[in-house]
Amino acid sequence: MRKTSMGKCLFCGQTFSKLSIKKHLDKCQARVGDLLAEDDKAAERYFCIAIQGYENPEYWIYVDMPSKSTLKVLDKFLRNIWLECCGHLSLFEINGETFSVLPDKEFGDRSMNIKLENILDTGMHFRYEYDFGSTTTLKLKIVAAFFGKKRRKKVKLLARNEQPDIKCSYCENTATGVCCVCVYDNDGWVCDDCEDKHECGEDMLLPVVNSPRVGICAYSGGGYDD
Repeated sequence: MRKTSMGKCLFCGQTFSKLSIKKHLDKCQARVGDLLAEDDKAAERYFCIAIQGYENPEYWIYVDMPSKSTLKVLDKFLRNIWLECCGHLSLFEINGETFSVLPDKEFGDRSMNIKLENILDTGMHFRYEYDFGSTTTLKLKIVAAFFGKKRRKKVKLLARNEQPDIKCSYCENTATGVCCVCVYDNDGWVCDDCEDKHECGEDMLLPVVNSPRVGICAYSGGGYDD
């Protein structure tokens, strides 16, 4: 049975379930105060975007982005916080169209240098893929559109899931490493005390990190840097 995924509001620091975090963000006084603009000229239109792992939805984040920002900016943010390991290709799929980081016009790809407001609107679902060999797929949804004061950051992280408590495959301790070979079979999770027990060897182990790309390719963690 899957445990309830919990996460933290990065404005007030309180913890909420995945199901209740959006309702909290809508009324969080710290966030509301951060959005207030002095006048209409100082305001900018934003999209609030919910993002989660496709196969592992316990990994999720909420972000605000100016509607005039581009898919390329969102791609860079997703790479930085969750995905980047070896400079792999990536794409967005929106309404049956593909927006690629390296578009191939022969296949009908479009560039990521397109404003969000030109292709997205409130309620729309879309998909993102990173690395076409060992692919990590994300689900995204525009959950709200609103006006707020202009910010320096192009992507504002609002909330993020807490690190899932993944147990060691050999004992009941929390795993700190995962085998990049066995992870595809949902195996090879090890704690510090059980690293020597895994037959693939320590060279195959990657750190357990708070990302839907945990254990894949050479991914060892990211950060929040726009």
